[in-house]
Amino acid sequence: MLLFTAVVVSLLFVYLLVALLRPEWF
Repeated sequence: MLLFTAVVVSLLFVYLLVALLRPEWF
């Protein structure tokens, strides 16, 4: 369960990073 949570947090972090770096994609 902890691994699943870590994966979800990592995906959210990447999503936010991409949203900040590439706002024209959203």
